[in-house]
Amino acid sequence: MTSIYGANGELIPCTVIEAGPCVVTQVKTIEKDGYKAVQLGFGERKEKNTPKPLLGHFQKAGTTPKMKLVEFKDFEKEFNLGDVVRIEDVFEEGEYVDVVGTSKGKGFQGVVKRHGFAGVGESTHGQHNRERAPGSIGASSFPSRVFKGKRMAGRTGNDRVTIQNLRVLKIYPEKNLILVSGSVPGAKNSFVILEK
Repeated sequence: MTSIYGANGELIPCTVIEAGPCVVTQVKTIEKDGYKAVQLGFGERKEKNTPKPLLGHFQKAGTTPKMKLVEFKDFEKEFNLGDVVRIEDVFEEGEYVDVVGTSKGKGFQGVVKRHGFAGVGESTHGQHNRERAPGSIGASSFPSRVFKGKRMAGRTGNDRVTIQNLRVLKIYPEKNLILVSGSVPGAKNSFVILEK
């Protein structure tokens, strides 16, 4: 993340995303595949680390092996195999995008960090070690179990997350960079998907 100055001199926090160039590696049609979609490849990958079937897939598109493949179903423009899709072809400054990514994994966490529990409130009046405890989790003889989805301690993060309506602040076509307002899910150098 970084920050830039807006038109009125305000400081806007933003995230820098390298978005392209992406190559069209497959065009799916209703006649052949049952649905309409376009598959884009991003990032370079060594040929020796690419499975043989994928190598043939990339050779058919006339491109080098790509690190990440993603399908997009809703699009207005027609694409051909091997087309290069650049940032300026898809996005404009000032419009809003959704960013999909995998959030940072935080491991096994308690209820305070995971769900924002506050404990019993006051630490006096006979309370001992209850500040970070979950409290009661249900009835005893009936239903004699814990309901699914009960907010308890467990693995936190490492989930697919969509952050909606982030404004595109700036586009640098020569460097393939796009600046969006606010933060996006995931650690540094992780893959994200930009959707309009």
